[in-house]
Amino acid sequence: MSIPEPGTTCLSPAVHYMVCKLGFEIEGCLSVNSIVCENGEVCWRTITELVCYFESDQSVDYIKSVQLLGPLCESVHLHLQTLTAEQFEERYSLWFRWTNHTELLLQVFTALESMEATAIALSLMKLTSCLERALGDVFLLVGKDCPFLLRDLLASQELAAVFGQSVMNVLRIFIGSPCGLNLRNILWHGFASPQEIPAKYCSMLLFLTAGLGQLLKRYLLQTETILVHRPYIAFANLEELNIFPDINQEALSLTEELAKISSFVLKTMLPFWIAAVTAFRQHRYADCVILLLPQLENGLRLLFTTVNKCPHRLLTAESSSLYTTFDEMLTKHLNDKEINQLPLILGEPAMEFLWDFLNHQEGPRVRDHLSHGEVNLNEFPRAIANQILAFSVTLLCKFSEGEEFTAFKEHTVIKPLISCASCYCSRFHPVARLRKQVLECIKSISSWSNLPSVLEEQVQEITGQERSAETSPCMSVITEILSQLQHHLPQNCYILDDLVNDLLTEKLLAELCSMHICTLYCPRSVLEILAILRKISTQCHQVSDQVIASSEMRYKQWINKMLRSRQRHNYLRMLNSIKFLSPVLRLILMLIALELINIHTVCEKNPYDYQRYLKFLKSVLQYTENLVTYTSPEKNKWDESLELTHKALIKIRTFNERKLTLTQLATKLKLS
Repeated sequence: MSIPEPGTTCLSPAVHYMVCKLGFEIEGCLSVNSIVCENGEVCWRTITELVCYFESDQSVDYIKSVQLLGPLCESVHLHLQTLTAEQFEERYSLWFRWTNHTELLLQVFTALESMEATAIALSLMKLTSCLERALGDVFLLVGKDCPFLLRDLLASQELAAVFGQSVMNVLRIFIGSPCGLNLRNILWHGFASPQEIPAKYCSMLLFLTAGLGQLLKRYLLQTETILVHRPYIAFANLEELNIFPDINQEALSLTEELAKISSFVLKTMLPFWIAAVTAFRQHRYADCVILLLPQLENGLRLLFTTVNKCPHRLLTAESSSLYTTFDEMLTKHLNDKEINQLPLILGEPAMEFLWDFLNHQEGPRVRDHLSHGEVNLNEFPRAIANQILAFSVTLLCKFSEGEEFTAFKEHTVIKPLISCASCYCSRFHPVARLRKQVLECIKSISSWSNLPSVLEEQVQEITGQERSAETSPCMSVITEILSQLQHHLPQNCYILDDLVNDLLTEKLLAELCSMHICTLYCPRSVLEILAILRKISTQCHQVSDQVIASSEMRYKQWINKMLRSRQRHNYLRMLNSIKFLSPVLRLILMLIALELINIHTVCEKNPYDYQRYLKFLKSVLQYTENLVTYTSPEKNKWDESLELTHKALIKIRTFNERKLTLTQLATKLKLS
């Protein structure tokens, strides 16, 4: 699909005027001596006196303030240009330490020296995220819960108490309000092209960051407090993020060519794409992703406005309305409740990828972590950059037409990327996380068969009876429940002699967990059920871990004759319990897998039946929680575990007999 080329800017007329023209209307410069003292300190009074306020309510007049601050920004910019890198570091590095990012801020100065527009825009994005993180650390000196949004952070009374309200108003003019320059948002959301960001505003923010460091030092001395920096987040489960093949040098060259001709890329934004590829080549993986994410957002916004016939939403919104960002573009409905056409055009796999990498709480949430300064940029994983770049390549190909693109799509390094993108399934939606939990849990339980165990003769020698006798009540109920479930399983499970050993297998669970389930836009009731099922699965795994740990420890103690008589009997009771606990836990996992396959059927339940179903699941959860307690090394209540389990199995059998599970409801709906 080809996308029509819009105008030369994605900034609305008012925003374009604010950013590109307003601060240049008053010509001339202020004396640098009125801005920087001889000792290098920032003269905040000179800056704050240029902030204008409305007489009616004393709120900031952003238009007049930007206009008056323009010449001051120019003076700061010219002042920094007179300094060498060594002079700048000597004069300002001390005042950057409060950010915990001195090296980054020195790199921003180097970018300003180069006067290369894309490098300055990238530096500004990194500077704003670094500043936000550092200001959040300062907030926690006074307050408790740091605001998630920068605009709320800058408007907080806590930061005003540290730096002064007039200083915070200056920051809000540059990065904290949609009424001001709003430099952070227009860059991070892909609205501004490199040439639309005046270099003097980057210089000014760098200068203000040093000034904040000076004010903070005074505050820390006065209050005798120490600024503590929150630790960076670490991206977990990187192996789960390996979807696409590795991007090699040939693929990088092709990506540059694709970006130059693809209708997914606005011509004014092309420098960002080229810079992203260059950053990947140079192993600057954080820079690559910081550059790419806003351009993905820009390209998808272009597509969004085309397919939904709302071209006005391509531009930055005015302060009175929301920008069209990823959050709006990935939703099911538009503001007027009409169906959003973008998900239909992108397809389910691409939507799953975007939700996984950007939105799901257990996913990497790359944009959030980067834009809020929560990531160590020097240690950003290549794996994540590789996946986002590869996905971007598939979009460059997908939304362009012509013979030249046919050749690209069939190229030996591009075709595998397209193939991987076309079959992507969510890895971080609660459905996917539950599947993973179930499979990890069954693997853990399956390992029980390899646990060391005393010989049967030794058991009978001590107890004088067969171990399996006590397990029969539980086993008979398990068999009954499996008979109820059997015809909801694949057809090859219909005629079996030994239901327990033939059905409760790792292989069958893997087969059930491989079935496709739609994860986009799950209703609240579905998410509520998934949350309970996940808790049940977690408890089952905890039981398994405890059984494994206790079994291995007791066996060693048995062999080394370190167990007293009472402990030996308790160990044997545990071995006896394993015989019924294994099939019970496997049965619960099978129930979870079956309910998961039919999870969307919960929407068909009326409120009364839904509450009954919820109550049933919570009773199963309560059973597994109690089982965790009983099987813990501290309790070792194995006889009580048997009694508890028998009662739980009776409840499960009764609920099944009433045909109230999602699996049975789905079958009923199919038959009707």
